[in-house]
Amino acid sequence: MPRTPLSPRALLPVFAAALLMLASVAASHLSRPGGAQFSGRRSASAPVVTLRTVETGLGQITAITNAGDSRLFVTIQNGRVRILSGGQVLPMPFLDVSGLINTNGSERGLLCVAFHPRYAENGFLFIYYNNGAGDVEIARYRRSPSDPNQADPSSRIVLLTIPHPTNSNHNGGQLQFGPDGYLYMGTGDGGSANDPPCNAQRDEVLLGKLLRIDVDQNVNSPPFYGIPPDNPFAAPGGARDEIWAKGLRNPWRFSFDRVTGDLWIGDVGQDQREEIDFQPHSSHGGENYGWKLMEGTRCADGGSSGCPSGVPPCNASVFVRPRYEYNHSQGCSVTGGYVYRGTLVPALAGHYVYGDFCSGRLWADGEQLDPVAPQLSTFGEDVAGEVYLGTQGGDIFRFFDPNAQSPTPAPTETPERDLVHGPRRVFTPRVIEPQR
Repeated sequence: MPRTPLSPRALLPVFAAALLMLASVAASHLSRPGGAQFSGRRSASAPVVTLRTVETGLGQITAITNAGDSRLFVTIQNGRVRILSGGQVLPMPFLDVSGLINTNGSERGLLCVAFHPRYAENGFLFIYYNNGAGDVEIARYRRSPSDPNQADPSSRIVLLTIPHPTNSNHNGGQLQFGPDGYLYMGTGDGGSANDPPCNAQRDEVLLGKLLRIDVDQNVNSPPFYGIPPDNPFAAPGGARDEIWAKGLRNPWRFSFDRVTGDLWIGDVGQDQREEIDFQPHSSHGGENYGWKLMEGTRCADGGSSGCPSGVPPCNASVFVRPRYEYNHSQGCSVTGGYVYRGTLVPALAGHYVYGDFCSGRLWADGEQLDPVAPQLSTFGEDVAGEVYLGTQGGDIFRFFDPNAQSPTPAPTETPERDLVHGPRRVFTPRVIEPQR
C-alpha cells in the first residue's frame, strides 16, 4: 500500500485531530490500489442486523451447508457431520469419519462436506479432510439406502489425495458446486510462513489453488472424476489440469452468489492483510491472486524466494487485486461468507457478508456490522438463502432483523418432509444485542 508522505506529527496540532477523523471515515469508503476497498469500522449506512442463536455446544464447527432440502448439515472438525432438523440436532451423526482423519494441529481434521446438485437422485456427497498422513483428501460417499439421515460409511471412494505432510497449517478446506455443476476445491499453500516452496505460484502443484473437477465423469472407475474441457490449464504440459485459479495462501471459505453466479473467496493473510477475492461469473478461470508475491495490495515479505523463474514481480498487472481487505488492527484471520439472498433480513439483501475469526467482527460489503461472533469459523447457507454463522466454540447463529414485528427462527423443516428420528432436543433462542 502506498504510504502518505506527510506524517500527522509534522502538521500543526490544530489540524491533527481533523486529519485523523477524516482517515477513520475514509477507511471504509476509499478505493484501494487496484480496486480493493478497505474494510472499515461501523458507519451510519451499514445494515442494521443482530444475531440469533440457533444451536450451541456442537464442537468445533468447520462448515454449514444444505442438501437441497430444509435440513442443515454441520461439519465438526473431529470427523462428524451432524444434522440440524426441525429445531433439533439429531442424536446420530450423518457421517462419522473420526477414525480416518488426522487432527494434529489446529487446522487439520474434517473441513467440509458438499452435496451433489442431484443429491436427491444419486445420493452423492463429498468430503474434504486430512488423512492419517496429514495429506489433503477428497472422498465421495453415498446416502444410506435405508435412512435419509445417514451416509453409508462403506461407500467411500477417494477421488484425490494432495500431499501435505510437512506442516499442519494452511490446508484450505472448502468444497462447493458451482453454477456450472462442477466441484470446486480451495487448497492452502502447504503451510509454514511465506510459502517457502512458492507452491501457490507453481502450476505443477495443487496447493495454493482453486481446483475444478467434473465428478460426473468416471463415476465408477478411477480416478472417479474428470477434467472440464474448458479448465484453463487442461492441455499437454507440466501444469495440473485440475487448476482453475492460483496465487492463494489459505482460502478459508468461498461461495457462489446463487443469483449472479459470481465467486467470492476469503483468503487468510500472513501478518499484515486479510483479503476477499472476487471472480465474476463470466470468468474463464486462470486468475492469479498474487500470493506469495502479494499479501492483499501490499508486497509480501517473502518476496520471490523459492519461486520458479518467470514468476511476475509484486504489483504486476497479471495479479488480481482483492475486492476488500483489512489490516490486523481489525482482526487476524478472515472467514469468507456469502452474498445474502434470503428474505428474513431485508437490510442485507444483495450484500456480501464476511468476518474475522480473531476479532469476531462482521462486515457487509466492507462496512462493519454491529454484532460480533467470537471465534467465527464459517458461514453457511440454507436452502432458502438464509445465512448462518458457525464458531469454533460450537455455536450456530443466524442473521436476524431487529425491526421484525414477530421474529422467529428460520424454519428448518416442514411437517410433510419430516426426516427427524429420535427424541427432540429443545433449546431457547436468544438475541445477541448489538455491540458498538
